[in-house]
Amino acid sequence: MDSQNAAANEFPMIDSHIHLYAASHIPSLRWTSDLGGDHVLNRQCSVEEYKLALQHDNGVVGFVFLETDRRSELGQDQWQNALDEVDFLVRIARGTPRDGEGHRSVDAGLVLAVVPWAPVAAGEALLAAYVEQVRQRCGAEFRLVKGFRYLLQDKPPGTMLQQRFIEALQWLGKNDFTFDLGVDARSGGLRQLEEACEMMDCVYAGDSRLKIIINHFCKPNLRVSPEEALAGHGEFARWKQYIQKMSRHTSAYMKLSGFFSELPPQTADTPTAVSDVVAHAKPWVDVVFAAFGPRRIMFGSDWPVCNVGGPGIKSSWQHWRAVVEAILESQGLDDEGKAMVWSGTATEAYSIRRI
Repeated sequence: MDSQNAAANEFPMIDSHIHLYAASHIPSLRWTSDLGGDHVLNRQCSVEEYKLALQHDNGVVGFVFLETDRRSELGQDQWQNALDEVDFLVRIARGTPRDGEGHRSVDAGLVLAVVPWAPVAAGEALLAAYVEQVRQRCGAEFRLVKGFRYLLQDKPPGTMLQQRFIEALQWLGKNDFTFDLGVDARSGGLRQLEEACEMMDCVYAGDSRLKIIINHFCKPNLRVSPEEALAGHGEFARWKQYIQKMSRHTSAYMKLSGFFSELPPQTADTPTAVSDVVAHAKPWVDVVFAAFGPRRIMFGSDWPVCNVGGPGIKSSWQHWRAVVEAILESQGLDDEGKAMVWSGTATEAYSIRRI
């Protein structure tokens, strides 16, 4: 099975993890200084380009937007780039595009949920002040703001264990917002997962109802071979331990996303067969499905980042969808379980009102 011959998906799909930005926004992105001019991400990646990546796939009913790591800091005078991103998403949701932003009025219905950046590490008071600014900018579209993210994969050790960080997360839970947890086991080290587990223990010790939505399997080291993993490779064993610990909190969810940038790179001329991707990722996938179950796992493409390591701009989204289809088959899920991964879990976790 490959992405060219994958059977049509019979379940409605919510893409629970995409990023959007117009070409004019690129200078405000934190990571673009490291990219060459011809890098796959150094170009406009807005709704128009996303729809082209879908290749007219009518199964996708909408998406969840995740903040795109704009240059923003904790102080109130350093929020402008993040707030500009909120304004951009509001224009998409209202169907009121500006010239050159890459979306049209008909695209408004695709926005099912928005997860902006927030200064969580600044503590409860500044977080509340920031959320109020988001509310004022959004107006009626604030109903689409389901949660917030403060990317932790590049932050100093101990950031998520500070008391003000814990209290800010508990504030999010009290106000019915989610938190997307972005850590990186391969590049940032397994220490990040250890701290995440301790942070979750602290948050939930206070009977918080916060939903923590974990991104990309915590970016495990998929360069380890499956044979090494199953033979007890140290990185895999510790990653497994932390994943199992996270899953014990019933308000924690996991995104099935982000593999291509962690696997050996592909090209349009040499795409990796779907069956080979599934076989390589099986030890990690088995751990997550055993720990979380399909009711707490959701499909996400991580577009356009899936183009990094994927088989090209024209094929990566469809290739990833085919991989997920094959993963769900390999896990032996019934129709109810498949429907949860494709859209049900995201609907529940983000309190999406319609699909």
